Amino acid sequence: MSGLSLDATQLDRYSRHIIMDEVGSEGQQALLDARVLVIGAGGLGAPAIEYLAAAGVGTIGIADDDAVERSNLQRQVIHGDDDVGRPKVESAADFVRGLNPDIAVETHEVRVDPDNAPALVAEYDFVVDASDNFRTRYLVNDVCTLTDTPFSHGAIYKFEGQVTTFTTDGPCYRCLFPEAPPEDAVADCATTGVLGVLPGTVGCIQATETVKAITGIGELLDGRMLFYDAMDMSFEEVEFRRNPDCPVCGDDPIDSIDEVEYTESSCEMREN
Repeated sequence: MSGLSLDATQLDRYSRHIIMDEVGSEGQQALLDARVLVIGAGGLGAPAIEYLAAAGVGTIGIADDDAVERSNLQRQVIHGDDDVGRPKVESAADFVRGLNPDIAVETHEVRVDPDNAPALVAEYDFVVDASDNFRTRYLVNDVCTLTDTPFSHGAIYKFEGQVTTFTTDGPCYRCLFPEAPPEDAVADCATTGVLGVLPGTVGCIQATETVKAITGIGELLDGRMLFYDAMDMSFEEVEFRRNPDCPVCGDDPIDSIDEVEYTESSCEMREN
């Protein structure tokens, strides 16, 4: 453990990482030095934030413009009844500080949009996309892909979830989903409901992928989409490849997100 600048309390806290050959002192130091941005402090973001903080990711940025509602508490486990009405970023930050005082929390009480996304992403090494709408998902993909920032994608619907990881060398979200579905084609959880424990499973997988990416261990879900069905308790995997005609990561990519029209129902390239 030479070269690891931790005090006795930290050595105790992270001991189960440090004694693992696959992680060790170097891996734990990489986690402590890492800067991760979590976009969305809701169902997916909550377990991701919790486990990233517990693992010792040194700086966690949290971007969300919503306030805690009582209906959130069935699944958004880092918020409590006393937090109802508070900004989610504040509630999440307090949770992290209570769990692990080592962690620096940077709160961004904003809705991630084309105006602020590039500057936000530029501050971090890895992004966890825990958003709940296609506009943000395409935006995060485009900014991260164009800036070579790896990120994890997760999504849930009723009893089902999906998760994958995008690196600088693999395909991007647009290779998998070239176009967003029509507006209102996919209802949100306020309309259809969602199994409370479902986002915990998917968000934890996102956190796992983040830790693996930072420490350089294992195989990431790069080029693989993992589908989870809580009703059947089954996992399926679908492989996908980079599309050479993809406008963001293909052979002739765009130069900036200024070339994309981001609306609630469309995330298409602008006409030249």
